[in-house]
Amino acid sequence: KMCPECRSLVAAGYSICPDCGFEFPIPDRKTHEAKASQAGVLSGETTDVRYDVLDVRYSVHWKRDADEGAPRTMRVEYRLGLDHWQSEWICFEHTGYARWKAEQWWKRRSPDAMPSTAQEAVDIANAGGVALAEAITVRCVAGERYDRIVGYELGELPEPVFHVPSFEDDEVPF
Repeated sequence: KMCPECRSLVAAGYSICPDCGFEFPIPDRKTHEAKASQAGVLSGETTDVRYDVLDVRYSVHWKRDADEGAPRTMRVEYRLGLDHWQSEWICFEHTGYARWKAEQWWKRRSPDAMPSTAQEAVDIANAGGVALAEAITVRCVAGERYDRIVGYELGELPEPVFHVPSFEDDEVPF
């Protein structure tokens, strides 16, 4: 640092200029936040945080460089802050556990029949056919690349978007 009195260059650790005796003022030190983060730091340590959902977007998603016939997913993006989004992928076109998980997700949110494609699911969701998430709980595991949603607080179940007509026995159209 430079002494303002004699313009000598002085090592940063000095509190008094060795050339002229000028006493440097004690610097103002910034303190840390009043509350420490609760996030885990050790590998495998988990932290669950509840967020209010400000907005939700639905879109069809496919993996980069996937073939034309590869299954698509419905990407659900929850806006949790000004520029804070959390995504999840619902696998309507998959089989096995991924399909079962998609069926459970859909049954909790929509009175409409289970869609067979991601595009159908997005169309129903964008038409207001799924219950909106009012809040989500996100789990962060130290050492893992992505956070995941582990809980939902949903709004009311909406009316069905696609109505399947019911016929009496004497009204069957064939």
